[in-house]
Amino acid sequence: MTTISYPPKPSPGDRIAVISAGAGLPGLLPRPFELGLERLRKEYDLVPVEYPATRKMGSTPQERAADIHAAFADPDIKAVIASIGGDDQITVLPFLDRELIRANPKPFFGMSDNTNLLAFLRNTGIVGYHGATVMCELGRPGAMHPQTADSLRAALFTSGAYELKPAERWNDINRDWADPATFEAEPETRPAAGWTWVNADRVVEGRSWGGCLEILGWLLMADREIPRDLAEFDGGVLLLETSEEMPSANEVFWTLRNMGERALLQRFSALLMGRAKTWSFERPNGPEEAARYAADQREAVLRAMRMYAPTTPIVFDVDFGHTDPQLVIPYGGLVRVDGPDRRITVTY
Repeated sequence: MTTISYPPKPSPGDRIAVISAGAGLPGLLPRPFELGLERLRKEYDLVPVEYPATRKMGSTPQERAADIHAAFADPDIKAVIASIGGDDQITVLPFLDRELIRANPKPFFGMSDNTNLLAFLRNTGIVGYHGATVMCELGRPGAMHPQTADSLRAALFTSGAYELKPAERWNDINRDWADPATFEAEPETRPAAGWTWVNADRVVEGRSWGGCLEILGWLLMADREIPRDLAEFDGGVLLLETSEEMPSANEVFWTLRNMGERALLQRFSALLMGRAKTWSFERPNGPEEAARYAADQREAVLRAMRMYAPTTPIVFDVDFGHTDPQLVIPYGGLVRVDGPDRRITVTY
């Protein structure tokens, strides 16, 4: 079994690496990126350090791997954060030096395509942090969402228990980052219905694994960063959320079904399902369409879980995915799911 430990935390005033291990979108859309860097400096008192591929679209997997190595190997860098996600970080994994990174453990923050690197770090024995990219969460127009900001601060600088709270209001409708008017006001939000609990009859605690469902599907297909001994996941907490690609309910079910057929789904002690993103520029759903999409996804998850893990506790609409606010979840760290008290506590 892999021994997983929390890396040392940064302190205010420390240098933090900013990398684009997925896509160099800061080069195309600098406004949210610069805003995110400014908040790292002013609100978190950290010194962001960019690397050669950070703003380079079309960088090679080798170039991005070199940035990752440089960030982890530099003793003056105390944490690493992704600029944003992407869609081909899986091609970087073969070029990573596991021993170099294992010898220089640091907190890494990212989500979406960064599920690749989070899974790599967990298998290397390092707890990562699912959430809080520079462009999306730190670069949020107007101001960071208070829940996101507080969660990130706790994950960055503190150790110990942190209770997650359901969002009272949320948003998944994006505005055009290329339009300066986007940054004149905070995003509009709408009321949130809270979390939905299934099989909430027990308290479980385990180490987390999962992330963006689409990326996990790719990792499973490529057979990368999936432990040979699936007992690694016994008693763990599965994290799943879907992206702005908005996979169909059938695609969600098929991925979970295949995880079940691989005897993976049933090993976890609980499932946390992120609030579904129901809007994209390609599919600008209205309220009724959005509600239908979310309901269909929930039923797809329930259908798969009924087939392979019918008694597993499930919590739907936890705010850790591609929606706003976004809570940071330790990846490979401890997550406690208290069904009777309807509480989720993570250990940062």
